[in-house]
Amino acid sequence: MATPVLAHLHSRSDDLQPVQRRIAEVILADPVAAGRLTIDQLAAAAGCAQSSVVNFARELGFTGYREFRAELTEEAVRAAARGGEFAFPADIDPTDPLATSVARIAAADARAVRDTVRLLDLAVLEESARVLSSSRRILLVGVGASGLAATDLQYKLTRLGFSAQALTSVHDALPAVTALGDQDCLLAISDSGRTTDVLDAVEIAVPSGARTVAITGSPVGPLARSCEFVLLTASREPSFRAGATSSRIAQLTIADCLLVAISATLPDAGAEALARTRAALEGRRR
Repeated sequence: MATPVLAHLHSRSDDLQPVQRRIAEVILADPVAAGRLTIDQLAAAAGCAQSSVVNFARELGFTGYREFRAELTEEAVRAAARGGEFAFPADIDPTDPLATSVARIAAADARAVRDTVRLLDLAVLEESARVLSSSRRILLVGVGASGLAATDLQYKLTRLGFSAQALTSVHDALPAVTALGDQDCLLAISDSGRTTDVLDAVEIAVPSGARTVAITGSPVGPLARSCEFVLLTASREPSFRAGATSSRIAQLTIADCLLVAISATLPDAGAEALARTRAALEGRRR
C-alpha cells in the first residue's frame, strides 16, 4: 500500500462508517499498542465482529488483517524511532502547562506536513501543474481557513505571471465561476471536502469544460469525487484549537509543492516573471 496507514486513517476519519470509525479510533489512540493486538483483541476493543476488522483492512487495500497489522506495526515503529511521533496526544487540554500545549502544537503541525508529503501523488501533482500552467485563467476557491491557502497560492501564481484570482466568499465565487470556459481551471480547496460553497463552485465549473483540481483532506468526499485531479492533505485538528491550524499548514504545503511543479513547466522556471514582480515592488521598501 503506497499510502501510509496512519495518515490514511486520519484523512478518512470523517468518511468512515460507525463500526469502521471505532476501529480507526482504537488504532489512532495508540498505534504502537494496536500493532500488537490480535484480530479478536482489536475487534473486542472496537466492539465489533472480527469480520468487520477484516473488511476494514481490505477497504484500506490490504489482503487481510495480517498484512494490515504488519504494515501498521512497521510504520508505528518507524515513526517512534524518528522521535516519538505519538508522544503527544492530538487533543489539547487548556489546563495543561503552556510548554506541553506548545509541544503538542508543534508535533501536530510537523506531522501534518510530513504525512501530507507522504500522501502526495507526484504524478497527479505534475499533471495538475501542467493543467494550471496552461490555463488562460485560474480561479482558486476556498472559504474560512481554506481561503487563506487560496489567497497564498493566488499571490504566488500572480508573481509567476499567471492570471489567478482567489475567491473566499460564495457571493464572489459563484458569479466568477460562471464565466469559466474550457481554457480555464478551477482549484477548489476544502479540508473536509464537504464545504457547500466550494462544491457549488465545482458543480458550475464542470459543465463549462473548465479543468478542476481539488486540495482536500478527504479522498472519498464529494469534492474529491467531483474534481478531475485530487491532491490530498493529511492533518488531525485537536478539538481545542480553533482556526484549523494543522489543515491550513497541510494545504500550504501542497500549495508550495504545486508552485514548484508549475515553475518547472516554465522555460526559465519563472525567473523572468519573478524578476519583473520583484523590481515592481522594490521601490516600496524603506
